[in-house]
Amino acid sequence: MKRSSFFNSLFIITCCLLFACHSSQPLKVKRPPLKVSFVPFIGYIPVVIAQKKGFFKAQGIDVELSNVDYSMQQADFSAGKYDGIGLPLGNLIILSATNPDIQAVMVVDESTGADVVVAESHIKTILNLKGKKLGANLGGFSEVFVTEMLKTSKLTSDDVRLVKVDALEVPDRLQNKAIQAGHTWEPYLSESLKLGAHILFTSKQTPGLILDLVAFRGEVIRDRPEDIRAFVRGWLQALSYWETNIPEGNEIASQALNIPSKKISFEGIDLTDFAENKNFFQSDSPNYIYKNAKKYADFFIRAGNVTRLPNLETLFNSSFLTTPPSLKP
Repeated sequence: MKRSSFFNSLFIITCCLLFACHSSQPLKVKRPPLKVSFVPFIGYIPVVIAQKKGFFKAQGIDVELSNVDYSMQQADFSAGKYDGIGLPLGNLIILSATNPDIQAVMVVDESTGADVVVAESHIKTILNLKGKKLGANLGGFSEVFVTEMLKTSKLTSDDVRLVKVDALEVPDRLQNKAIQAGHTWEPYLSESLKLGAHILFTSKQTPGLILDLVAFRGEVIRDRPEDIRAFVRGWLQALSYWETNIPEGNEIASQALNIPSKKISFEGIDLTDFAENKNFFQSDSPNYIYKNAKKYADFFIRAGNVTRLPNLETLFNSSFLTTPPSLKP
């Protein structure tokens, strides 16, 4: 064999071997980002921190966040715009009526006083609300919250005049005398207090009722379980980071919420960590999530907001809360 022919043959054999070795390796297909929407509220800020500090990427996933207007969020989710959504427990029940293949994978916060009913100064007690206009975002968790408030004084929604009002509208509606009381939260609470209103009732008196969660489409959970698990780990890691780096976390929250960092407050809100999340899914817990979920479901059935009771056993999936995340950034 000539020297040139020998080297040509050797080159071809080597190329074939390299190609065979390369082709035996599994192809790494880049997965699309998880598209997740949330509304401007402090309970959802860990997802922003996780994005900015690279915790999601460290977990091996890309996440595309959308900070959206409350009024359009659920409609956009139903239209297929997002894979996941941050929303209150009551709104999850409503959403499941038109999107039955959806599961909540974690609780992100509990309102322990952040949700309030503010009232004009002359309304001293809940009984004084009888015959008055009470503002709430009707058809969602807000209506259930004010109904629970009325129950504490043995009143029902028939004893007041419920008016559909979003939380951000409460200060103006009070000032214009369009309502005499309304359900709201910060920063609209502070605006209402400046106008002379006072706090009549808070979510501290309704433990476990107002929870915010993150839910994903069923097909995403089935097709990308490791990505969901990584998302939960990244979120909880961001929460741990915020707890130990409060000034930096507050600055990120300030930018996301468009309010001064000095006004960032955790008063009345408990951002739920791994252990607290697990507790919500324990049947012997006083704040067992299924108990409050059924309270919402029963209310919405009676009110006609939904026509069928959702399957609560499949609406929640705590299996992604497997082990505590690493606290290292």
